Amino acid sequence: MTRRRLALLCAAALLGMAVLVLDVWPGRTAAQIAPEEGRFAGLEWTFVRARYSSWNTDGFRGRYGSDPWAIDGPAAEQNLSRRLRSVTAIQVNEPIALSLEDPDLFKHPWIYFVEPGNLSLSDTEAAILREFLLRGGTAVFDDFHGPIEWAHLEQELQKVFPDRRIVQLPPEHPIFHCFYSIDEYPQIPGLGSFFRGRTWEKGGFVAGLYAVVDDAGRPMALINWNTDMGDGWEWSSAEEYPGYIRHTAEAYRMMINEIIYTLTH
Repeated sequence: MTRRRLALLCAAALLGMAVLVLDVWPGRTAAQIAPEEGRFAGLEWTFVRARYSSWNTDGFRGRYGSDPWAIDGPAAEQNLSRRLRSVTAIQVNEPIALSLEDPDLFKHPWIYFVEPGNLSLSDTEAAILREFLLRGGTAVFDDFHGPIEWAHLEQELQKVFPDRRIVQLPPEHPIFHCFYSIDEYPQIPGLGSFFRGRTWEKGGFVAGLYAVVDDAGRPMALINWNTDMGDGWEWSSAEEYPGYIRHTAEAYRMMINEIIYTLTH
C-alpha cells in the first residue's frame, strides 16, 4: 500500500469518526467529548419501567392494545439506553420493568412512569414509593397532558407525599445545564399530534418540568408535563417520519440531562 493511499484511508476513517460524533452528540466536538466522558466513569444506570396498577386498564387496552404502563415500550427504553451509552461513559444496563412491590426496586435509583394519568396507587404502593424516594431514588413521570390528567397525578402524588407540593423547575435550574445546555423546556408531540400538525394534546398547551423535592431541595419526582418524551425515543429511528427528527433530538437531550442530574445529585 502506498503512503498516499494509506493517508487517504486514514483521512476517510477520521472523517467517519467525526460524522459519528456529530450524530450522537450534536453541538460538541471530539475534543470536548473526551474530558466529558471521564466525568461519568463509574456511574451505572438502568431504565426501570414501572409496572403499575391502573384505573383504566380495560379502556386503555381497547384503544391502544397495551396496558398504560407499557406504552411506547420496548423501543423507547432501548433507544434511550443506546443513546446514553453512546454519549457518556456511564455503564448502561439493559432495560427492565418492575412493579413497586418487587424487592429489586431498591437496587435501582431511577424508575419511569409513562401515562400516569392512568395511575392508581394502592396504599401499599404509595408507601413503598415514598420510601424509595426518601432513600434517594428518583421517579420520572412522562406522557400526560392537560388539566384533567394533571389533577389526577397530583391526587396520586398526594397519597405518596400529602405534605409536599409540586413545584416548577425553571430553565435556570442546574438540571437544564448539567450535560446539554437547554434554554427552554421542549414540548415533544406524540406521533398522533405530530400528524395533526401540533405539539399539544388534551388541552395541554404549555409544557413544563415540575418536581416534588425533598428537604434538601433534591427533586425526588420529575414530572414531564404536556410533553411525550417516550414517543420521541420510540420513533427516533423511523426514517419514514423525517420531520419528527428535531423532536426526537430534543427528547434525548432533555432526558439525558434528567438522568445525569439524578445520578450526580
